[in-house]
Amino acid sequence: MVIGITLILLSILAVPSLILSKKPDAKELLDKVAPYQGWIGLAFCVWGIIGIVSLLISGLSWMSHWPIYWITALAVNVMQAVLGFILGYNLIVKYVLSKNPEAAKKGEQLLAKLAPIQGKLGIAGIAVGIWCIIASFAFYGV
Repeated sequence: MVIGITLILLSILAVPSLILSKKPDAKELLDKVAPYQGWIGLAFCVWGIIGIVSLLISGLSWMSHWPIYWITALAVNVMQAVLGFILGYNLIVKYVLSKNPEAAKKGEQLLAKLAPIQGKLGIAGIAVGIWCIIASFAFYGV
């Protein structure tokens, strides 16, 4: 359930224009969080990648026993990695990709593909986060 809530919060950071159109007084709060957006994005990107790798290495056995849980966990981790990459791109370039110009170029190309659909990805992240919370109550009694 906590993971679903954090994904929703990350998704809200990814779609500030949607939030501001519905609730204009949220601008103050978003302005307070903006300086930390890159670090938050970087942390979620790393967390999402670790989750994906973990699911693919040791979690494949879950698929036969708990397929809904596995698919939900994979969707959550993919959304965290993608939204984290978008939000933390500047820091990722500064600390990770700056040493490899070819990787930086590929990262820039990926960001160029993801940036136009950032709003849709944010909305999808909110939906996946809500599903994660619902699934935690419905299937696991958390």
